[in-house]
Amino acid sequence: MSNQWSKKQEAWSARFNEPMSELVKRYTASVFFDKRLAEFDIQGSLAHATMLAEAGVIADTDLQAIQTGMNQILGEIKAGEFEWQLDLEDVHLNIERRLTQLVGDAGKRLHTGRSRNDQVATDIRLFLRHETDRIQDLLKNLIKALVTVAERNHATVMPGFTHLQVAQPVTFGHHLMAYAEMFERDLERMQDCRKRINRLPLGAAALAGTTFPINRNRTAELLEFDAPTRNSLDSVSDRDFAIEFCSASSILMMHVSRLSEELIIWMSQRYAFIDLPDRFCTGSSIMPQKKNPDVPELARGKTGRVFGHLMGLLTLMKGQPLAYNKDNQEDKEPLFDTVDTVVDTLTIFAEMVEGIQVKAENMRAATLEGYATATDLADALVKRGMPFRDAHEAVARAVRYCDVQQCGLEQLTVAQLQDALKLAELGYSDELVNDELCAVLTLEGSLQARNHIGGTNPEQVKAAAAETRKRLGL
Repeated sequence: MSNQWSKKQEAWSARFNEPMSELVKRYTASVFFDKRLAEFDIQGSLAHATMLAEAGVIADTDLQAIQTGMNQILGEIKAGEFEWQLDLEDVHLNIERRLTQLVGDAGKRLHTGRSRNDQVATDIRLFLRHETDRIQDLLKNLIKALVTVAERNHATVMPGFTHLQVAQPVTFGHHLMAYAEMFERDLERMQDCRKRINRLPLGAAALAGTTFPINRNRTAELLEFDAPTRNSLDSVSDRDFAIEFCSASSILMMHVSRLSEELIIWMSQRYAFIDLPDRFCTGSSIMPQKKNPDVPELARGKTGRVFGHLMGLLTLMKGQPLAYNKDNQEDKEPLFDTVDTVVDTLTIFAEMVEGIQVKAENMRAATLEGYATATDLADALVKRGMPFRDAHEAVARAVRYCDVQQCGLEQLTVAQLQDALKLAELGYSDELVNDELCAVLTLEGSLQARNHIGGTNPEQVKAAAAETRKRLGL
């Protein structure tokens, strides 16, 4: 009975005298989440088989049978007709068992010169390379949406904030281009991460390599990896490339969360700077007037989920000795969920951002409420010979004056501004104040004055947007 069981059960069962308990089987199986690696597993197996045939390890007839069988299995998987079995633990054994059913001994020869350890490491890298490329495209779409709205609003005045207090005038286009810069750095991180993903572990076998005359460079060429990994122990035991991806994803989602927070604030009635299209919002079950920014709120929440996956993977790896350990089965679900969260978020945000409806009059009114051109006035006094600290003191007095008068700096006449600054108390002549000085207090004057690379001058905003389009091919 023991021999009969060993022929029907797991690939490793001949070593054991009793079958695995049903509880342990469910506890250790991964097939129902790692089956999404199936196409990549087949891709890696076909390259491995081709290399084995070229090296004379398996016959050409075996290779042809493997290719035929794998094509049929791939079709079954895509059609939803493949039968996934819990008894076979994971995606690799499910596919191998089906291949053997279809092509016989040729299917049994496929695993020559490899282990599930290097096989799964290869599958994950193939999967992650594919998804990283997709995320790069989605990042470009989001950046393009930001640039498009920025171009439309290159001269739309809004308050720039520090400490969430009105600080200086900027344009809405300039503000959005700040996020375009953040997401472009995220793009660079994904591109850099891909370099370390794109190394081939196949050929490391279980941990020490294999005695068969394999050609790892050929397998790397077939799978379009940059090169094979250099150490067999490291190849099967580390997941730092996945951790790096989750780190880059966490930074990306942090930027998404910051943008989400601002969209939520701007959409509130207290700000009313923007509106979002109805299709990205929901209502209330009890308050019929509500329009809630659910997409930005949920993205803000999902950011913590991605952060958690990063910490989970770091914790997963921190205590493992070399080489492979079963702990590493736990790398897939957080990695898959990180990919899905980032992909879905970027997809929806690109469309949502492009649909932002700007309430320019409200933005302008808010900018006028916070003495946003006070720094411009101080700068102008410095250009007329005053040390900055004296100018800072004089303008602070003028702000207090406006508080009492309940007016804005830009509303003051020359005489009122002279009275407000009290320049004589600081040893300066009131003649420093004239119509030209008052002109710097307008919002447009403030924007125009910041005419340099990175400044909020509307022409600089347009130039920055154009350069981003050119740089990224948008």
